[in-house]
Amino acid sequence: MSSVAKPVRSPLASRFRGFLPVVVDVETGGFDWNKHALLEIAVAPIDIDEAGQLFVGPMTSTHVQPAPGTQIDPKSLEVTGIVLDHPFLDAKPERVALELVFAPVREAMKKHGCQRAILVGHNAHFDLNFLNAAIARCNNKRSPFHPFSVFDTVTLAGVAYGQTVLSRALKAAGLEWDTAQAHSAVYDTERTAQLFCRIVNAWGTSMAAMGAVEGVAGESEPMQAGDDALADATLDAVDDQQR
Repeated sequence: MSSVAKPVRSPLASRFRGFLPVVVDVETGGFDWNKHALLEIAVAPIDIDEAGQLFVGPMTSTHVQPAPGTQIDPKSLEVTGIVLDHPFLDAKPERVALELVFAPVREAMKKHGCQRAILVGHNAHFDLNFLNAAIARCNNKRSPFHPFSVFDTVTLAGVAYGQTVLSRALKAAGLEWDTAQAHSAVYDTERTAQLFCRIVNAWGTSMAAMGAVEGVAGESEPMQAGDDALADATLDAVDDQQR
């Protein structure tokens, strides 16, 4: 009697209980995700090497055309430097922009056997709230992202380095920061991703050295069946509400 072997999960999926960390940064027309426009978005799935060390995967980014009915605070454009009528901006409609950045996330999820992406960001709920608002406007039914959970590098950097400002956290981690490039979704995503990898890799190494985990990557303790069922039911309920 033959048995079908279960597919081997990537160490990345095992490390984060089936979630794929994806670093996201958005640039917007203000601070209120209920009324201000999404203007730029960049995503970078996290990958893992043979030694169990995280590294930043390929990035995908696009400028976004302000959705009908959304507003733009002129002061926000002074911060981001976005010129809405620039001939080379190549801004995409919001629905097209979401599909553009979601596609590589789904590819990475498939590669690592992850069932959901989890947003990594600096002040991550700001990015997630704007992303969720865009998803709702477009009535997108196939978002790969967990609708409310995040990995926030503000918290991680505060624990690891005692710093919560991105520029200071990067310097404390021995990474570069260029103020002139700040407030670009691409640059902020790349820097946040480097910070996330630096913290997680250092944590895994230090814990392995203390004998608290086995191997550099570490093996996460599986959740109990009841916990998994509750988590899945919660996600299903949220998905139903989005539909």
